[in-house]
Amino acid sequence: MKDLLEIATQAALAAGKLQREQFRSELTVNEMQKHDIKLEMDVRCQELITSMILGKFPDHAVLGEEGDTTGEGEVEWIVDPIDGTVNYFYGIPHYCVSIAARKRETGEWLVGVIYDPNQDELFTVGQGIEPTLNGKPIRVSQRATIAEAMVTVGFSKTRSALDLGFERYKRISYEVRKTRMLGSAALALAYVACGRLDAYVEEQISLWDVAAGNMLVEAAGGKVRMEPSTVKPGTLFICATNNLVPIEEYL
Repeated sequence: MKDLLEIATQAALAAGKLQREQFRSELTVNEMQKHDIKLEMDVRCQELITSMILGKFPDHAVLGEEGDTTGEGEVEWIVDPIDGTVNYFYGIPHYCVSIAARKRETGEWLVGVIYDPNQDELFTVGQGIEPTLNGKPIRVSQRATIAEAMVTVGFSKTRSALDLGFERYKRISYEVRKTRMLGSAALALAYVACGRLDAYVEEQISLWDVAAGNMLVEAAGGKVRMEPSTVKPGTLFICATNNLVPIEEYL
């Protein structure tokens, strides 16, 4: 397990270094969508991460946002090379690298790493290895009432998901202390895991956005509900909490 976590950490740091060096430079856009952007930098970072992982574990498989699964090994890596690409493109310093590994047959999570290059914050977790932020153990918050909660609500890319998100945001924002819209699902989960946020909800999200963060939150004492999204096949609905704030009453 330590070998898996070590290579995931090395790959995340290497991709993060590349992103930081090119941040706010002239970027090549591969595809401009209505609610999303695909950058050449996404592809470069995924290729870097994949080459490092397969260089160490050539029999493993890699599933990344920027391409199909590579390999058919027992261990499958789930990679989001830049979670928060729109933020990155617009020069907003809130994005990260997310890398996780699981057993392909059972779906059992093995390791998770999230790296924020701008804050130089490295979140790590592994099966039997406690969750940490820059080497220090982390736990979810102990806030237990909705009135004191800090919650982030993600807004997805389809009209139906946006409509559901707007209604949910309205219900939640009336009750909580504050809401935030940050633009990175992986960092939202990392923030729940370390107690900065108490809950994160999004109607339509991809597995690579939340794979590492899901493991972090649960290992840090939180609770994650993931199920197929009702608005787009192949995507997920997610609700992650500190396991104390009753956010699901307002979904």
